[in-house]
Amino acid sequence: MLLLAATMALAVGVAACGSDDSNDSGDTGDTAAQVTDATLVLDFIPGAVHSGIYEAVQKGYYEDNGINLKIIEPTSTADTLKLIDAGKADFGIADGIDLATQIVDGRQAQGIMAIAQRPPGGLITLEEDGITDPKQLEGETVGVTGVPSDNAILDTIMADAGGSSDNVDVVTIGFNGVQALESGKVKAFTGFIPADGVQVEADGYPTKNFPLDEYGGPSYPGLVVFSTESKIGEDPELMQGFVDASVKGYQDALEDPAAAIDSLISQTQGIDKQLATDSFDAWVPLFGPADTFGQFNQDNLESLSTFMVDNGLADEPISPDRYATTEFTQPKE
Repeated sequence: MLLLAATMALAVGVAACGSDDSNDSGDTGDTAAQVTDATLVLDFIPGAVHSGIYEAVQKGYYEDNGINLKIIEPTSTADTLKLIDAGKADFGIADGIDLATQIVDGRQAQGIMAIAQRPPGGLITLEEDGITDPKQLEGETVGVTGVPSDNAILDTIMADAGGSSDNVDVVTIGFNGVQALESGKVKAFTGFIPADGVQVEADGYPTKNFPLDEYGGPSYPGLVVFSTESKIGEDPELMQGFVDASVKGYQDALEDPAAAIDSLISQTQGIDKQLATDSFDAWVPLFGPADTFGQFNQDNLESLSTFMVDNGLADEPISPDRYATTEFTQPKE
C-alpha cells in the first residue's frame, strides 16, 4: 500500500509538471521574470472604501499588469506613512491632509491616484440632540482624535456657521469617536462621515452630519494613493500598472457594488456585509464620476494648499505638481 501511494504521488507530480510546461509553452521563466512583487499599505482596517482594490485583486487586474500585490493592514494610520517613507512598501493610502503634512515635513511622499475627490471628514452629531447648526455646539463638548488637522476642521466648520471653536470644550478622544458620541461623552466628534457616521447609524443612532466641504472647507482628494518621488521615478511602469488596475477595479465597483463588497468580504475578516454596503453607498458621492476616477483636480489641490497655510498646517503653499503627479491618471495629450 505504501509503495502504491508513493508511486501514485510521483505520477501526479510528473503529470503536474508536464501540464505546466505545455500550458506555458516553455516560457515559464520569462513569465515569472515579468511579475513584480509590490506592497500596498492601507490607511486603516479594510473597509468599503477599499472595495475597488479588492475587486481588482479578485478579477486579476494586478496580475494582468504583471503585479503580485500584497495588501497590508496597518496597526495605525501613522504606520502607512512611515513604511512608505522608509521604502519598506511601494504604495500607501492616506487622507489627503495627512499626505500634505508628509510633504510639509520634508518627506518624499507624492500622490499617484485619488480615491476620493472630496474630503470625508466633518462633524458627526446625534439627531436626537437636535443640533441643526454647528454654532449650537458652543458650550458643548466636541471630540477630536489629536491629529492637528482635526482642529482645523472644527475651526473651519464653526467659523462658517458664525461660531467659534474657542467656545467649545475640545477633548482628545483618539479614534473612539463613535463610542464617545453614543455614550453621551461628547455632543459631536470629528470623523469620516462615510465610515464613522455610517457606523453610528448602524448602531441604531440616527445622525446629523456637517461635512467640511459644505461648511467653509475646500474640496480636495480625501483619500489618496501615494508613493515616493524616488520610487515613482525609478519604476513608472509599476506605478502605471497599479493605477490602471486599481481604477478598473473601482469602475467595476461603481457599476456593481454588491460584487465588489463580496470581493472585499471574501479576502478579509470580520466585515459586516450590510454595514459595508451602507458605507460604500455613502462613499459613492465622494468618488466622483467613474470615467474620470483617480484623476487629480488642480484647482482642488490649490484649495487644499491654501487651507493648510491658513490653518497653520503649512508655512508655505504646496504646488499641485509637488503634491501629486498626473502622469498615471490624466489622459495623455
